Amino acid sequence: MLKPTYPLYVANVAESPNADLEVRDKYSGEVATRVAMADAATVERAIAAAAEAAPAMAALRAYRRQAILEHCIARFRERAGELAEALCIEAGKPIKDARGEVTRLIDTFRIAAEEATRIEGQTVDLEISERGRGYRGIWKRVPIGPCSFITPFNFPLNLVAHKVAPAIAAGCPFVLKPAGKTPVGALIIAEVLAETDLPKGAFSVFACDNDVASPLVEDDRIKLLSFTGGLIGWDFKARAGRKKVTLELGGNAACIVDADQGGRLDHVVERLAFGTYYQSGQSCISVQRILAHADVYDALKEKLVAKISGFVAGDPKDEKTFIGPMIDEDAARRLEGWIGSARKAGAKVLAGGSRKANMLEATLLEDVPRDCELQRQEAFGPVALMERFEDFDAALATINDSDFGLQAGVFTDSLSHAMRAWDRLEVGGVVVGDVPSFRMDNMPYGGVKDSGFGREGVKYAIEDMSEVRLLVIRS
Repeated sequence: MLKPTYPLYVANVAESPNADLEVRDKYSGEVATRVAMADAATVERAIAAAAEAAPAMAALRAYRRQAILEHCIARFRERAGELAEALCIEAGKPIKDARGEVTRLIDTFRIAAEEATRIEGQTVDLEISERGRGYRGIWKRVPIGPCSFITPFNFPLNLVAHKVAPAIAAGCPFVLKPAGKTPVGALIIAEVLAETDLPKGAFSVFACDNDVASPLVEDDRIKLLSFTGGLIGWDFKARAGRKKVTLELGGNAACIVDADQGGRLDHVVERLAFGTYYQSGQSCISVQRILAHADVYDALKEKLVAKISGFVAGDPKDEKTFIGPMIDEDAARRLEGWIGSARKAGAKVLAGGSRKANMLEATLLEDVPRDCELQRQEAFGPVALMERFEDFDAALATINDSDFGLQAGVFTDSLSHAMRAWDRLEVGGVVVGDVPSFRMDNMPYGGVKDSGFGREGVKYAIEDMSEVRLLVIRS
């Protein structure tokens, strides 16, 4: 069970000024715990502490940063059950998926511990002409300074880890605002960080109202804003001033099933079912659009509908549950409305489509018109659509006909098709032989177009959280 209350953290220290934020069990709807909320004065103290801590964080030797991260890894392993249960309750994540996210939390900190000792520079040959004779160049990476992080509800541990762990590895103090619906995981991470010898002011973690959080976007003492969430990120970028900004803003990921996949449709269906409906589709790279070649379309549809009909939906604490609740009833109602709009426009519902409170059935549609929300927007729920194609290049063009561009999947045995997809798809990543929902925590991850810019993955986040500093020596 969760604790009755959780504090906030300012300058490494737990504080309990109130217990104003109710965190609900997303399946039962009951209040599961209460969390302290930060006010404007608390946000100011946190930013000031981060600015003051910047020199001490930058001075931390690589082995010390590594040791801090390794302490976190050990403690996360010890508290894995508690972390998984917190995810299950506050996010409504099926318990098996929750355990998987705890594993990813540990992986991300482990990668950061390794990368903490690999932040290197190089020499630059400046003698490229007579004018440079006798000059030598060397550059290194230095921490960018205080960072602000704003994270969403769908991965309360791992998306926090993808900001916090690289910041520690890079030597950057930070202020983190987790999603108000799912703050507990981040606060447990903060509790573990408080056990370390990070310099005073190195971290602050708290939930707060959005208007109170404005300084995390606008304050010039913050040198980098990293935001994962919705399209409001573009507004944050416009308000961020001179600071560096990285954004990961979601997508409506597509997956191609090529004509040569007829002999392995059972495998394709297993992966599509996972990639589409894992944690009720509440992932930026969940499969939303399935483009199947005409030669395999009907067989794929039949198998996928049968697979969906076997899903167990219900209490995420039940080991058998695959489809748990959406984050709240408003989200489920919105998606129910999109399904209804598509149906009125001529789409056919092949499976699912019904809602009870924030439980939405795993839903599959076909013949969805191109101008429907389910084609154009991010569903962020257990819904996907199917359409057939006959020309592979036309399928690539269909995928590109989107405002988003995060990741795409391609099931094909054709090297030519795989390379063509990699060359032509306007996305941050192409996954061949699997769904776009695949992600490992060391790979460069991010998107283009409305999906944002910048790359996560520990090594690449460290690059964003550092700057190149050049030394030139004249002999």
